[in-house]
Amino acid sequence: MAGVFGGIVQSLLPPAVRLALLGLAAGAVLLREAGLITLPVPENKRLVPEHVLQRGRVFGGIQFGFEMGTGMRTYSPSSLPHLVLLAILLVVPFSGALAAAGGFAAARWIMAAASIAHSDDGSWSELWSSHRRILAIVTTVATIASLAIGVWAAG
Repeated sequence: MAGVFGGIVQSLLPPAVRLALLGLAAGAVLLREAGLITLPVPENKRLVPEHVLQRGRVFGGIQFGFEMGTGMRTYSPSSLPHLVLLAILLVVPFSGALAAAGGFAAARWIMAAASIAHSDDGSWSELWSSHRRILAIVTTVATIASLAIGVWAAG
């Protein structure tokens, strides 16, 4: 849906305006993920029930990814999905929107599967939390670089 709506937005706004808006948003997201500013993100503040993950690495991960990815149940600790959505609306062609959706789904599944495979004692959450800031910055820079390379290659 975002890819279709993005086609409309992209046909109405000049490329320079779209790129400027995306650049400003990318800067804000980088500052937010680094913990330098506070910006709220849209979220449906309900957790995916723990029993979903206990359905196994494959089926539990798929259901978890579906519920998180669609926003049916989720806290949103990161603004990166919102940045990618904005990029799809402003600059990413339809084929890129499909690729972004596939990548997002795969990343959600990998995260759920990795947390199940790691341990049952909560050490995954502790490990993640102890490295949260650097992981947030690295994934933000990687996302922004991927978007920039994609926009440059398409242009």
